[in-house]
Amino acid sequence: MANRMVRDVVRLHTNLTTTQRAASLVLGLGLAAVAARAAHDKLLRLPALVAGAALAMRRATGHCSMKAILHHG
Repeated sequence: MANRMVRDVVRLHTNLTTTQRAASLVLGLGLAAVAARAAHDKLLRLPALVAGAALAMRRATGHCSMKAILHHG
């Protein structure tokens, strides 16, 4: 089972629905906007940028590693 899980994560097979990918896009853009507007608050800016980038990657690949791990768990 662990080998299959690692293969799925490394291969990045699509495991998100179209709705989940769309939600990732909307949330990622929202976080990027928060990061852009939070110029005075550097403690808010970095986490927003990191989370926005993660959501953008999730949207682009159609793969969510956490979902893959939980599904195989």
